[in-house]
Amino acid sequence: MADEDVARVVREMLSVIPAGCSWLVPVTGTDGVVRDFRIAAAGGRGDDIYHRGPSRIDGLLSDLYPAIVGGELWQIYLDVLRTGEPAHLTDFRYDEKKAGVVAHSLFDVTVHRVLDGLLVWWQRLDEDRRRMQNTELLGSLGWSEYDLITGETQWSPGMYRIFGRDPALGPLTRVQQAAAMLGDDRGIAETAWQTLDSGATSDVTVRFRIGPDVKHLRVLSDVVTDATGRPLKINAVVQDVTAREDSRTAIDRLRDQLRTREMTALAEHRLAGQLQQLIQPVPHEPLSLPGLSVLVNYLPAGNTIQVGGDWYHAGPLDDGRVVLAVGDVAGHGLGAANGMAHLRFALIAWLSIGVHDPAVLLSHLNQLSVRLHLTGTSVICVHDPATHTLTWSRAGHAAPLLARDGQASALPLARGMLLGADPQATYESLCLQVAPGDMLLLYTDGLVERRTGPPLLPHVVDLLAAAWARTASARTASARTASARTAAPPPDSAATTPPSPGSAATTPPPAGSAATAPPPDAMTVLVRGLTTPSPDDDTCTLLITVEP
Repeated sequence: MADEDVARVVREMLSVIPAGCSWLVPVTGTDGVVRDFRIAAAGGRGDDIYHRGPSRIDGLLSDLYPAIVGGELWQIYLDVLRTGEPAHLTDFRYDEKKAGVVAHSLFDVTVHRVLDGLLVWWQRLDEDRRRMQNTELLGSLGWSEYDLITGETQWSPGMYRIFGRDPALGPLTRVQQAAAMLGDDRGIAETAWQTLDSGATSDVTVRFRIGPDVKHLRVLSDVVTDATGRPLKINAVVQDVTAREDSRTAIDRLRDQLRTREMTALAEHRLAGQLQQLIQPVPHEPLSLPGLSVLVNYLPAGNTIQVGGDWYHAGPLDDGRVVLAVGDVAGHGLGAANGMAHLRFALIAWLSIGVHDPAVLLSHLNQLSVRLHLTGTSVICVHDPATHTLTWSRAGHAAPLLARDGQASALPLARGMLLGADPQATYESLCLQVAPGDMLLLYTDGLVERRTGPPLLPHVVDLLAAAWARTASARTASARTASARTAAPPPDSAATTPPSPGSAATTPPPAGSAATAPPPDAMTVLVRGLTTPSPDDDTCTLLITVEP
């Protein structure tokens, strides 16, 4: 067979082989010495590092791969061609300086002499290794293979990296692995072995002490068996999930902290409610005092601590008069509540021993505030129902608001410095004649002050005026109803007089109709308008109505 016929047959054979292979024909000089090699045939899937396929055929190695000329592989080609002995070169490194091509490539190369030429089989290693190494590095992965027959263990580079071990030392033995595992997790390892014995895949996370650190390693294991089901090998993929577990632990700790804070906040909430009832109980219904009806409202600045620096007092005196007071200690929360309790109970104590003058009471509260290093404000009123006289004094506090004849405004300011500022401070008393139907509002600054937005005092004044008007209207309607009932004939007379057709007495309400609900009273309307909590300060109000 002619050389060309041989080359054609070899090309046809190699073209269908799914591997990297080439048939090289030596090119000799006039002296018979091999000067080069020509690629006479190439495998069907044998693209080189330049992605050249069959186009390489008939090309010279010195032109296509100049870096191998004179090198180790070149010498192997010459030796195999001369001796006919096959050769195998592992981890052959090919260096390329051209742009656009991987600079360093690794190959396993096998060379045989065939038909006066060289059949070269090659397998590229660097791409697969690079992919494996990148996968292990990016995923914190490693794999191992344990031979149950020979007891040998193979580790990937990722395993050495995970365990911080020098590859020259080889893999850890089973005894060394067991010693590195935390004692609390050995039960998990035993469960993994039982799972493998059952023929299932094991997936567990165990902790290993590696150097000074403790690592969480997820281990997925499977058993390789022979045809009879006998276990031969154990393959395992190991992933370092320490960062994930640490994050999960941190999240669990944060969740526990939040739960603890919630429980603490709930306990504080309950404690504050109990303190509120002990220190300053807030009645849910209006207080009925001599000549007055008093509605108390208290809102804390926050939703957790329901007692703060605002305080009130409303109660009768032994002589029939009534004391009304509100105050505000600087700050809010439990610290301010402590000062509030001192001032409120001190006021009650002085009232009990006969000190009833508002100006004198404020002087005493001022001296106490100086001693306690407190600052605050207060307004104290004494109402005499016999004379309809209201005597009041203030210490740096807003004057009461008065609603009368459909109008509402603040009372003229009495002189008085805030509590705790000057031990020599004196306080002025003013008197006001009140009339039945008058409404008074004592309040702390949390009702009308906000850090942002327009002032709320004009709105509060309008609400108070509207409440007075609604109260007056309701009283007028009630008086008319009472008059109509008084003028109605007695029951016996009504029984002997037949009702006229179509009258209200004979016309039943339509089936399914409901009675018309009465409109909300003035107190309800005003309280709804005054119960928006301030985010900045506590709010305490006394809404006072002078009774006939």
